Amino acid sequence: MAKELLKGNVAIAEAAVRAGLEAYFGYPITPQTELLEHMAKRMPELGRAFVQAESEVAAINMVYGAASTGKRVMTSSSSPGISLMQEGLSYIAGSEVPAVIVDVMRGGPGLGNIAPSQSDYFQMVKSAGHGDYKQIVLAPATVQEAIDLTMLAFDLADKYRTIATVLLDGNIGQLMEPAELPPMHELRKEPPAWAVAGAKGRKKNVISSIHLQPEELETFNRQLQAKLKIIAANEVRYKEYMLEGAELIVVGFGTAGRVAQTAVKLARSQGIPVGLLRPITLWPFPEERLSQLADEARGFLVVEMNMGQMLDDVKIAVAGQCPVDFYGRTGGVVPLPDEVFAAIAKLDQATLRAQLGAAPLATA
Repeated sequence: MAKELLKGNVAIAEAAVRAGLEAYFGYPITPQTELLEHMAKRMPELGRAFVQAESEVAAINMVYGAASTGKRVMTSSSSPGISLMQEGLSYIAGSEVPAVIVDVMRGGPGLGNIAPSQSDYFQMVKSAGHGDYKQIVLAPATVQEAIDLTMLAFDLADKYRTIATVLLDGNIGQLMEPAELPPMHELRKEPPAWAVAGAKGRKKNVISSIHLQPEELETFNRQLQAKLKIIAANEVRYKEYMLEGAELIVVGFGTAGRVAQTAVKLARSQGIPVGLLRPITLWPFPEERLSQLADEARGFLVVEMNMGQMLDDVKIAVAGQCPVDFYGRTGGVVPLPDEVFAAIAKLDQATLRAQLGAAPLATA
């Protein structure tokens, strides 16, 4: 199929439709509203369910109910709206039903603003809602990746009966790029065996997240952790750029990773041995690969559009083997390649001096 010029939000919506989405529930919030608008047109055209709920709380609970019937379902929102969905997300995780969430991040905390940010890393990667669970979190850096990862999200959600989140900042939701959409997938003809879809002569299925006996809940939690270990072992994804011979490693996701790639290319042209690792799965996180790189690296630079949320996970992976610096912009400000290049050059000089045993550079 030929590429066409697509806005990120619209591309994600159409990718979900073509992935076999059967029901969408959402509430308008900037900067993801175009996604909902596209669904409002396309889903009724195809005879599928679209509901603009009265709130994000209502939307996520509609997702919970529809997902329990074995349908492919999703919602989308932006940072404050996702915050309102936390309880429903925990119920979905506790019931082990598949659901896809799209979070187009904006500035925070609070109402913040509608500018692009990466403010939701903590709330989506460190478990949205209460309890000992994780959700798969996919972070695109281009419109094409947003399409591909939306398709993948539905497959992973079904495969593991879990939540799969596509996490992008407002930049990617709003920008337009040439991209290729996949063909339309057929809808499933039969619900999965676990779904609430009528007993039909068999023992009825019951979907619930409540386990009143402590021992029973502990057993469930142990089973859930076993599943998460399988996901962590099999679903790590990342992109590498100019890592061959790299002594400095830049780590960034989404738009920050895209900006960092330009800065790395500039630094390489000036003889600085630097490369980029861009996580695509924020959970499961590519900690093993980062640990391998730390064996040979002089230092790491984490670049984010926040005050340092992924930074903690990089530090855990590096485990003190070398310094980990940070460069971030927040409030909806997007870092520029020149700014990231300056941070790379600073790290290069500092780590070279440390290698030579020189005194650290004086600071004002």
